[in-house]
Amino acid sequence: MKFFRRFLATMTLVLLAFKAVVAFLSWVEKQEESETDAWVDEEEFEDHK
Repeated sequence: MKFFRRFLATMTLVLLAFKAVVAFLSWVEKQEESETDAWVDEEEFEDHK
């Protein structure tokens, strides 16, 4: 019984880690697809004032 619980806990952790990695990779891919620049050049920002 103890082995079964440890095995189940290990499988749960592996599944959660895999899910987290997949979510992170899809987030990175989504960031690469968006063309908006998060970093604003100060000179460019001043020109718009």
